[in-house]
Amino acid sequence: MKPDITPLIKQLFETLSLGAIMAPVVPVSGGFMHRMYKVCTENHIYAVKHLNPEIMKRPGAMENYKKAERLEAILEEAGIPIVAVLVFDGKKMQEFQGNYFYIFDWHDGNITDWNNITLEQCWKAGNIQGRIHAIETERAEVTEFTEPELSTIDWNEYLEKATSSAAGTPAKEVASLLKQNLPLLEYAQTELNKARQALPKITTIIDEDMDPKNVMWKNDEPVVIDLECLDYGNPVSSAIQLSLQWSGITLCDFDAEKQKAFFQGYFQAYDNGFRNYKSVFGLTYTWIEWLEYNIQRALGASQDKAEQEMGLSEVKNTISRIKYIHQIEDKIKINLQF
Repeated sequence: MKPDITPLIKQLFETLSLGAIMAPVVPVSGGFMHRMYKVCTENHIYAVKHLNPEIMKRPGAMENYKKAERLEAILEEAGIPIVAVLVFDGKKMQEFQGNYFYIFDWHDGNITDWNNITLEQCWKAGNIQGRIHAIETERAEVTEFTEPELSTIDWNEYLEKATSSAAGTPAKEVASLLKQNLPLLEYAQTELNKARQALPKITTIIDEDMDPKNVMWKNDEPVVIDLECLDYGNPVSSAIQLSLQWSGITLCDFDAEKQKAFFQGYFQAYDNGFRNYKSVFGLTYTWIEWLEYNIQRALGASQDKAEQEMGLSEVKNTISRIKYIHQIEDKIKINLQF
């Protein structure tokens, strides 16, 4: 059971002179990695993100967050509709008693029901992503192209780890799922790497985490949240993956018209001339990297039992998505011909 976060957040707010907290600190639904809380003071309402301690221990994690913070400021300057992290004492990230926090103004909006995403929302999401990709062009800056990193996941090694792990039921279930799906996972990795090698040599600012759970809506207008994944990368890869998430791939319910709407909005904001998206279809298998992360969680990379259970749940969900993508490959490829 996790310790009560309330005393820690109260002390943090006192240190930052944000005022006394007037109501219980309430957990709110967030992503799969961090914890989010609604915090009310006498004069204001905040959203507080408690960053996952396991992630913060990773080599290079702090550098990645600093880069994302710099890029977030660029998006803000460019007028992209985002909920940006608040700055205190010249810093966005607040370190307090060995914990790391981001504090935001509370945004009164709603996340779309994944089962009821509209064509208009797909168009607007694509348009925002296009605007993000277009920023560097508008700033007349040249970003050096870097070769894509290829995936080198050893599925057999994970199968051996799961088979011999002391993590109990999660490990047994992971082992069973890997054994059943090894040929598919090896195929997916091969296709992903071929697609990455075939990408055009273009680099822009990207937000590959801008799926429906990270866009809030108020009066039919979107605002992007959770910008810690901002980076430089290939816009073609980013666009194809996000178009699939907005068109239902996460729920294994692909809607071709929603994907088309996403790209219509995208091309309206940014057009680098690339049209051969069918040739890089393998990018849709980027899910294998999310799968690897959750295998590690399920096998006890974190000693937190809730983390292990969430990891196992996402292993199951992600393998289902990969199987579904494989089943409808031809349908997606036809839809990617512009």
